[in-house]
Amino acid sequence: MSAALNLAMEFTPGTWITLTLPAIGNRKFVKNPIIIRFYKIVGDFWERKPNILLHLFLITDMKYVKEFRDPDKAQGLVREIAQLSQKLGYTTEHPLKIMEVCGGHTHSIFKYGIQEALPNNIELIHGPGCPVCIMPRGRLDDAIALAEKPNVIFTTFGDGMRVPGSQKSLLQAKAQGADIRMVYSPLDSLKIAKENPDKEIIFFGLGFETTAPSAALTILQAEAEGVKNFSIFSNHVLVVPALEALLSNPDLELQGFVGPGHVSMVIGTQVYHIISEKYQKPVVVSGFEPLDILQSIWMLLQQILEGRCEVENQYSRIVKEEGNRVALEAMKRVFEVRDTFEWRGLGEIPESGLKITDAYSCFDAEAKFCLPNKKVADAKACQCGEILKGVLKPWECKVFGTACTPENPIGTCMVSSEGACAAYYKYGRLFKKEKVKV
Repeated sequence: MSAALNLAMEFTPGTWITLTLPAIGNRKFVKNPIIIRFYKIVGDFWERKPNILLHLFLITDMKYVKEFRDPDKAQGLVREIAQLSQKLGYTTEHPLKIMEVCGGHTHSIFKYGIQEALPNNIELIHGPGCPVCIMPRGRLDDAIALAEKPNVIFTTFGDGMRVPGSQKSLLQAKAQGADIRMVYSPLDSLKIAKENPDKEIIFFGLGFETTAPSAALTILQAEAEGVKNFSIFSNHVLVVPALEALLSNPDLELQGFVGPGHVSMVIGTQVYHIISEKYQKPVVVSGFEPLDILQSIWMLLQQILEGRCEVENQYSRIVKEEGNRVALEAMKRVFEVRDTFEWRGLGEIPESGLKITDAYSCFDAEAKFCLPNKKVADAKACQCGEILKGVLKPWECKVFGTACTPENPIGTCMVSSEGACAAYYKYGRLFKKEKVKV
């Protein structure tokens, strides 16, 4: 079996092959994604006709992904960026600073070595675009308090399980007996509610405008089906007020923004005009592949060189100017903007969070249950707040990579898959590195 699979993997993608397949043996070897596809295609035949001849078409390259990772095009963009940055007159000591807002961009930047490839007079600043990272400890304590109530099943995305509150995390509360379950969608929580009519099911609503529509649509679905034992603990937040809060910080100097892609898929690009017009900062909404990010940086530099401050859309294959109208309508029906909401590191930001409207208060966990609702300061050793504001880099935190690791996180930025600290740790940026000159 192993020999046949090894032979299959040596063929050029797209090649027609004919193989004689022996019996399966131990199935535990099926780990490689290519082997998994191979196994699924022939699996129905293995038990019954292990020696049958099959013609297989190996599909191992995905069209329109590798095109966005073309190294030659990437090097060409880097050269263009270097030329533009020289014309702008920025230096290594006083670099041009661009903030990528989304945590997904941060991980792409380090996964593909984009920061190291850029010229030394361009610095990328990591923004507060990780929804788990910006959660204050007090709200996490509220979530744990809800989870520990009798007769409650508390559901959350996986990223929320290990975020430390003031005393413990949801994962630790689960180990102590609370019924806490990881789900992939609020609809999973609604299904659990229908399967457990004698329990109260609470979904931990986290995220920017990216995930808020799914929460809103689930509430509308629960209303339509008459499910009464389902509610959401809403901690959904808005991206533009956070950018305004950052721009009001005198400690942070920025020349432009790489705008979030997934959020903009929902809200569109029109909402960013306040950033370009009021604060005179250019914004380019970007995709997540290496060429997406490099092109977005190039577009920002072009704007700065030409003296423009506009909102441009590099991610036009996904993001539309008007956004997703169905998603926006669902959010409008179910949510309203809070007067203020606390963000880790940024403090109270006016009109930056979403709460469930009175019309749907029967699905609002904050209305149905009593909560501690206390403000709790961050751990003294943790500097997540400064990292989220872009003032510090993760390796400048005293506990980064030592006392604070993904296995034993002190701060939220080390927990989430979109956190800046997690990105630095995963891709080996444990200390400041000299960038490669291109």
